[in-house]
Amino acid sequence: MHRIEVPGAQIAWAFSDESGPPVVQLHGLTSSRSRDRLLDLDLGRGLSDTRLLRYDARGHGHSTGRPVPEDYLWPTLAEDLLHLLEVWFPGEQVHGVGPSMGAGTLLHAAVLEPDRFSGFTLLLPPTAWATRAARAEEYRRAATLLEAHGIERMLAADAAAPGPPAAAGRPDTVPHVAADLLPAVYRGAALSDLPTPEQIARLTQPTTVLAWIDDPGHPISTAEALVSLMPNAALQVASTPDEVRRWPAVLAADIARSPLSATATLSRPRG
Repeated sequence: MHRIEVPGAQIAWAFSDESGPPVVQLHGLTSSRSRDRLLDLDLGRGLSDTRLLRYDARGHGHSTGRPVPEDYLWPTLAEDLLHLLEVWFPGEQVHGVGPSMGAGTLLHAAVLEPDRFSGFTLLLPPTAWATRAARAEEYRRAATLLEAHGIERMLAADAAAPGPPAAAGRPDTVPHVAADLLPAVYRGAALSDLPTPEQIARLTQPTTVLAWIDDPGHPISTAEALVSLMPNAALQVASTPDEVRRWPAVLAADIARSPLSATATLSRPRG
């Protein structure tokens, strides 16, 4: 198991080097590299001729973590991401791809270091701003339920809830987070939000936003807001599983269109 040390955690990673442009792939809340593959959200699986870094966020998958909600704030996860990029792609611009919490992490990292990224493929942007408070309360309730009754009751409630039609036919999965960390992970998500609209509007990288219909946790309203704010962003909305299965090709096309190259360098320091 390959891991990199960050404050309070060890981050598990996998790297595929085909001597092409650098790409970093993230995952969503309570997921992991392996779980996203089961959920058909591993868009990097079809990539070739890239240097692809995939990793499990702290507390997720095969990464370690602490039961501290503040460790799972999206700006904290963004710091982890930037550390990994400095290890693997020092001085280079990187194309970022990730769903939900991963999209939030990428946007926070881009606010901190805008020149680190050449472009984005953002999947299923989460609730944000006006829609975030209600979702945050759901995460706090989930954390309390876990502490009082364990994970089985929460899983039963999740199984009874209807899923988005574009996710039909996917296997049932469970959170890929250790039971002693899961309440803190949910509370960290409850304390998190996307960067402000003003900060988002300053991100000029070519961006594709991929959304699907009928998912309260990943509403199209967030995807539309991001596209309206980001000057070089476009939106694609899926209604069926077949449309979601085309998303890896969207990522490949985004990278092919990007000004990204193996020799692209950062033009200004972080600040």
